[in-house]
Amino acid sequence: MTTVIGINGSPRKTWNTATLLGHALKGAASSGAETELVHLYDLDFKGCTSCFACKMKGGKSYGRCAVCDDLAPVLDRIGGADGLILGSPIYFGTVSGEMRSFMERLLFPYLIYTRPPRSLFHGRGRAAFIYTMNAPEAVARENYAAHIRENRSALERLFGRTESLCSFETLQFEDYDMVDSGYFDPEERRERYRTVFPEDCRRAFELGVRLAGGC
Repeated sequence: MTTVIGINGSPRKTWNTATLLGHALKGAASSGAETELVHLYDLDFKGCTSCFACKMKGGKSYGRCAVCDDLAPVLDRIGGADGLILGSPIYFGTVSGEMRSFMERLLFPYLIYTRPPRSLFHGRGRAAFIYTMNAPEAVARENYAAHIRENRSALERLFGRTESLCSFETLQFEDYDMVDSGYFDPEERRERYRTVFPEDCRRAFELGVRLAGGC
């Protein structure tokens, strides 16, 4: 059976990023895939420790991360999965710290220092990345495009074709009156959440269908 794993890089388990990941996994399941959602903030792990055990010729950890922690079994399951969907909010112009640490641990062990660089990953998978953010689309396209492109390129080295889905101007708080947030118009955000976010959820569902169907 086709297996698709979703990775939530948000500290919130039920908010925008997790919701979109959930719809993407529902889309994958509708195409017959077995799905799993992992919340990174539930795990005790760190980023790459630069031990280079994954690069030692003939070493027992060649091509795989040698660190034994909560992330290790997740990485093992990804190695056998057919599809991977990452999701993260944009914090200060980049993905969350937990997502960045996860990506280091996921990507670096497969990378071989050759010219041109090559990957040891031999899975059949495809990948996608879902981003949520406060920024309007025009601002995000100008300021975050390079970051999104770099992430897509990194994933494509392992999984081949990788899709990106962005959800802009997301609803950040349940009650804006409780937060010092005069920059935002709460009613505009609530209206967008009622009218635009459902469309983002639909796009995420269709992304999951495509990803599972192409594995």
